[in-house]
Amino acid sequence: MTRSTGAARLRPALRAPEATRGNALPAGAWWLWALGLATAASRTTNPLLLGLLVGVAGYVVAARRTDAPWARSYGAFIRIGLFVIAVRLVFSVFLGSPVPGTHPLFTLPEVPLPDWAQGVRIGGLVTAEQLVFALYDGAKLATLLICIGAANSLANPARLLKSLPGALYEVGVAVVVAMTFAPNMVADVARLRTARRLRGRPTGGIGAVLQIGLPVLEGALERSVAVAASMDARGYGRTAQVPPAVRRTTHVLTLGGLLGVCAGTYGLLAAQGAVHGLPLLLVGLAAAMAGLGLGGRRSVRTRYRPDRWGVRAWLVAASGVAVAAAMIWAGAADPDALRPGVVPLTAPVLPLWPAAAVLVGLLPAAVAPVPSSPSDSKELA
Repeated sequence: MTRSTGAARLRPALRAPEATRGNALPAGAWWLWALGLATAASRTTNPLLLGLLVGVAGYVVAARRTDAPWARSYGAFIRIGLFVIAVRLVFSVFLGSPVPGTHPLFTLPEVPLPDWAQGVRIGGLVTAEQLVFALYDGAKLATLLICIGAANSLANPARLLKSLPGALYEVGVAVVVAMTFAPNMVADVARLRTARRLRGRPTGGIGAVLQIGLPVLEGALERSVAVAASMDARGYGRTAQVPPAVRRTTHVLTLGGLLGVCAGTYGLLAAQGAVHGLPLLLVGLAAAMAGLGLGGRRSVRTRYRPDRWGVRAWLVAASGVAVAAAMIWAGAADPDALRPGVVPLTAPVLPLWPAAAVLVGLLPAAVAPVPSSPSDSKELA
């Protein structure tokens, strides 16, 4: 066999396969990847790194999202992120900022406040430093929202529900219904607007919105009733008999574990407290998993075609975890590079190796299965 023939056979093997019901990535892998990017965004206010994280998330979404209704929500999260930045800037202008500045831009009329409201002002001097600080802070929150929007666009909510532990199944149903309601409503609005356009009726204005609103709400109500009827027909809600001691132990472990996870996560995200945050997080995760394992005994349900975590799923999840770990380590090693100062006002600099670590988040665009045709995407749902 010649070298060219061997290379020709090797290249198709390295390519990502087309997505099918059997090899589609579990929803948990996409959420771990997105949460890793969001954790990395929470560790920095450098606008260059935040923009790089948004670019990585957007590229993966563009390369691997399907034509399902929930996949169209990424644009809405981008608009929400831009709205958050605008609101943060407006608050900084009208309510002031604790950041001192030496570059005044303009002065607003200041509203006099009583003595008990010292430290709070409305109006006054607006400096370039406080606007840049507000811009960095708003961009950080917007990047977090966009990373979560990437998970909503890539992960199938129904498959995410199947992957939940039995103890969280009831809560998971409510979460999945909430996650799918908005995308389905957006799809209904687009469908009704297209129908009105074909009939020659106006699609904009308050009158059109009022005429479209009732059919959209009616369709959402019909879907909710259909879901409830199908769940009732399948015997949803049946529980097994569990001794009271096991129930109390489950509640203590689950509640204590979740509190430990919250405290540990806060310690990791805070500037000081990473030493205590990791042990608390690990102990909380262990207790919560034990509680969920015991609580799963109450749920009498089976899983049809459970999701399988293959090599590609682990690579996708590991890429997000690697980005988060690298950014946390970079924040401890060189915090000035990840949090550029605004006093004095200087241009941010892109740190090279944290930026290279963020690019690891592009791995899902290469290893995740390629989305199939729209008809096949519906079948995968």
